[in-house]
Amino acid sequence: MCVLAEEEVNMIVDCGAVPALVRHLRVPPPVREGEHGPIPFEHEVEKGSAFTLGLLAIKPEHQQLIIDAGALSPLIDLLKRHQNSQNSHALNGVIRRAADAITNLAHENSHIKTRVRVEGGIPPLVQLLDFVDPKVQRSVVGALRTLAFKNDENKNQIVECNALPTLILMLRSEDAAIHYEAVGVLGNLVHSSPNIKREVLLAGALQPVICLLSSSCSDSQREAALLLGQFAATDSDCKVHIVQRGAVQPLIEMLQSPDLQLKEMSAFALGRLAQDAHNQAGIAYSGGILPLLELLDSKNGSLQHNAAFALYGLADNEDNVADFIKFGGIQKLQDGEFIVQPTKDCVNKTLKRLEEKIEGRVLSHLLYLMRVTESVIQTRVALALAHLCSPDDLKTVFIDNNGLELLLDLLKSTIVKDQRDGSVALCKLLKKVSSLSPLDAAPKSPTPQVYLGEQYVNNPTLSDVTFSVEGKRFYAHRICLLASSDAFRAMFGGGYRERDAKDIEIPNIRWDVFELMMRYIYTGSVDVNLDIAQDLLRAADQYLLKGLKRLCEYAIAKDISDANVSLMFELSEAFNALVLRHACILVTLKKCDKLSVMPWFPQLMERILPETRNFFVSVLTRAHRR
Repeated sequence: MCVLAEEEVNMIVDCGAVPALVRHLRVPPPVREGEHGPIPFEHEVEKGSAFTLGLLAIKPEHQQLIIDAGALSPLIDLLKRHQNSQNSHALNGVIRRAADAITNLAHENSHIKTRVRVEGGIPPLVQLLDFVDPKVQRSVVGALRTLAFKNDENKNQIVECNALPTLILMLRSEDAAIHYEAVGVLGNLVHSSPNIKREVLLAGALQPVICLLSSSCSDSQREAALLLGQFAATDSDCKVHIVQRGAVQPLIEMLQSPDLQLKEMSAFALGRLAQDAHNQAGIAYSGGILPLLELLDSKNGSLQHNAAFALYGLADNEDNVADFIKFGGIQKLQDGEFIVQPTKDCVNKTLKRLEEKIEGRVLSHLLYLMRVTESVIQTRVALALAHLCSPDDLKTVFIDNNGLELLLDLLKSTIVKDQRDGSVALCKLLKKVSSLSPLDAAPKSPTPQVYLGEQYVNNPTLSDVTFSVEGKRFYAHRICLLASSDAFRAMFGGGYRERDAKDIEIPNIRWDVFELMMRYIYTGSVDVNLDIAQDLLRAADQYLLKGLKRLCEYAIAKDISDANVSLMFELSEAFNALVLRHACILVTLKKCDKLSVMPWFPQLMERILPETRNFFVSVLTRAHRR
């Protein structure tokens, strides 16, 4: 029957086997006369019938059919056979098969679980916990485990029948199958039942459950970790007692098991324990942070979330912050691909919790690490502080303690991830001082002055100088030009030939560019479109018109893209265009991932690094002064 195909099982049921099997359960026990030894094949009919019904009950659609045929009452009667008969191998087999059949019938069937209790099945099962045959014990514990799952009335009756003392003794059994089932029963009993949980703890379950964490049976380890997590759910004292009794080290070792479920349950238990302040430093000191961080890479959503929740608890202790950072935990939390939203929320709360602790002695410890430890740790500290430290501490961390150089060194790396980490961290620094960004608003003229006004642009009225541009005459006024820039003051007030000239030729500027430049000189503002911006920038640089130059840089900066950032940086160097240069730095940092595959990127990065250093030193210093 064990190897029958599903179609054959269905055929057996369809042919009416269930009622016949139920009738055979009711065969009376054999009557012994004298001492003639065992009766051949005694109990085989009942045992075979119970076994077959148990196999048929594995399919959920057959469970109710078997119950409706009246199987439950005779199965319970078979459990009671030990009360009136001598112990024998045959009898033990009957009891075991009856318990197995009840287990399969009640599996994930709330109605049948209740029927078992109503028809009196729980007391004989509890009595059989003390039965001498270990196979019977295993079957009986398995049945109680199934009956206790998500059925509060069954849980209460199991406890009322005084099952706890024997179940707790079974936790110390040398039979792995017995202690696995026993810890499973206790787990189902305490689930969502605070009163039963207290009774289980008072009955002495805690230490044997902790001992099962070191069992050679991974199933028992898993169930023990789950039960410890349930013990620790709301009771702070219990959390502390679990740690004091030696649970942490085996739980951490289980995090590194190849068994996915074992890792999940150990992370679950550690997560509950880590929510108590007394345990957090101890779990970290025992080596819990690194394996929990590694579990964030899991593709299993439950495992990932349990690890994240445990890390959230550990992040509440400021003594653990340095270990989070030393192990690269900040990057793990920031870059991880988290499967479900609750895990993402938990990770964000963990980062926020860590951020709140970057001050005082924690910050001093991190700055010390950034000075004296190996380079990889120094870099991790700098990266973490770029994201977590207060704006008030930026100069202290990145100027006074060399943090900026550590980030810039990442940009020099040939490893794409290093470049990305460095660029993201530098962008984060800029966000902390975002009001200083050159792209946030159009710059104002650096030189306050009085302007003649729009009506005098190219107006011969009171004009005392004329420019010739592309063969056209442009009327101007020396007083306005003298007020506009050092270039015109040198032209008209120095030893140049233009000093007394009435007509001055402008050979290298187009008419539309010159006209727009003069309009700025007369009014103090112009609209600079992209088509003319670069030529106007050249003219503004030539005539030292700082305000116009900045307007041109701002207009050009809005057009910087992945494709032209290198050319734009060259343009900024050619005309000493500081605003444009800083804009190129920002684009390069923000789009480092995309740009790193360009063949010209290494050369750009080499040229841009000194300017990046100067830019950040300036920005961070100004932010500190502010």
